[in-house]
Amino acid sequence: MSELIARVGGSVGAFDRAEWDALAGGNPFVSHAFLTALEDSGSVGEGTGWQPVPIVVSRGEDGPLLAAMPAYLKSHSQGEYVFDHAWADAYERAGGRYYPKLQIAAPFTPATGPRLLLSDEALAGPLLGAAEQLCGQNGFSSAHATFIDPAQAPLFEDAGWLTRRDIQYHWFNRGYDDFPDFLGALSSRKRKDLRKERRAAQSRVRIARLRGADIRPEHWDAFWIFYQDTGARKWGSPYLTRQAFDLFHERMGDRLMLVLASLDGEPVAGALNFIGEDALYGRYWGCTRDIRFLHFELSYYQAIDAAIELGLSRVEAGAQGQHKLARGYEPVATLSAHWIADPGFRAAVGDFLERERAGVALERNYLEDRLPFRKG
Repeated sequence: MSELIARVGGSVGAFDRAEWDALAGGNPFVSHAFLTALEDSGSVGEGTGWQPVPIVVSRGEDGPLLAAMPAYLKSHSQGEYVFDHAWADAYERAGGRYYPKLQIAAPFTPATGPRLLLSDEALAGPLLGAAEQLCGQNGFSSAHATFIDPAQAPLFEDAGWLTRRDIQYHWFNRGYDDFPDFLGALSSRKRKDLRKERRAAQSRVRIARLRGADIRPEHWDAFWIFYQDTGARKWGSPYLTRQAFDLFHERMGDRLMLVLASLDGEPVAGALNFIGEDALYGRYWGCTRDIRFLHFELSYYQAIDAAIELGLSRVEAGAQGQHKLARGYEPVATLSAHWIADPGFRAAVGDFLERERAGVALERNYLEDRLPFRKG
C-alpha cells in the first residue's frame, strides 16, 4: 500500500471538485465552488495578500484526496475577523517578522465550519503536521485556523495548537412554525419592539427573497453597488470583485438567497445569504438609501423567516453586533487555533489567551443574562 503523502497546491482549482467536496461536506464556504470562485474572480491570489496554498493528503501522488485544508499565505491580517494586529505589532517590535503567515480559513467569511476536511479524523495529525512543516521550512512566523467547527477544536488542541475564543450572535430555531411563533418566545416589550421595527421597514419598501435563477444580472448589478458602499465604509475597499458574485451564482446559485428591498421599483438595499445543510449564513449587506430599521429587516428578520421556512436550525449573522441580541440572536463562542513558531512568542501569546479567555467568558455570561426571551 502506498504511503501517505502531504503536498501543497497552488490553488483549490488544481484539485478534483468531486474529491474535494466529498471531504468538505455541506458547508458552503469550504466547498470547491466557493473557494474556486474566489480564485477565478481575482478576489484571492496575486496582489490581494491572500495567496492560495491548499494542503492535501493522499495515498501516493496519484491517489484520491483523503484530507485537505483551505490555506493561504498572508502578507497582512485584513479580511480575517479574528484580529491579531496586536500580535503582529508586538512581534515586529521585538525584532521578529510576523508576515508572511499561514491562514487556514474561508477568506472574508466569519462563519463557523470545518477547517480540516477529513475522510478520517486520524488524518488530522498529518495534515496539521504538514502545515507546521510548511511554516518551518519557509520561515513563516505562525499558522492560524479561524472560525473552526467546535467539534474540531480537540484535533487542534491534541496537536498542541493554542485556542482562542470570541463571541458571535446566532439565532436558533427551536421548532418555530413561523415568525409570530418565534415572537411568542420573547418578552412582551421585545415582541412589541420587533413588530414595530418590521412594520416601519416594510411600510417603506417592497421586499423580495430571490434564489437561483430568480436572481438576474440586474439584481447582482444593484447588489454590487450596495456591497461596494459597505466595503468602502468598513474596510476601505471591497474584498470581493464584481466577478465573484457572478461565479457564486453560476456555481452555487441554489445555495444563495438574495433579499432585495425596492422603493418605487428601484432596488435600494440588499442582503446576501448562503444556505448550508443546517444553517443560513448572512454574509453581505448594503444600501443606497438610509431607511430606518431596514438593515434589521433584511439582514436579521428576513433571515429568521427563511430559516423557519427551510427547516434550518440556526442563522449565523456574521461578525460583531451586540444589537443582534435584542433581536433574538444569542451569544455563542467562536473558536480559532494558532501555531506559533517562536517558543518565547508562543509563551507570550498563550499567556495573553488565558487572560483573554476569562474576559470573554464573563462577557458571554453578561450577555446571556440580557437575552430578550420570556423568563420561566
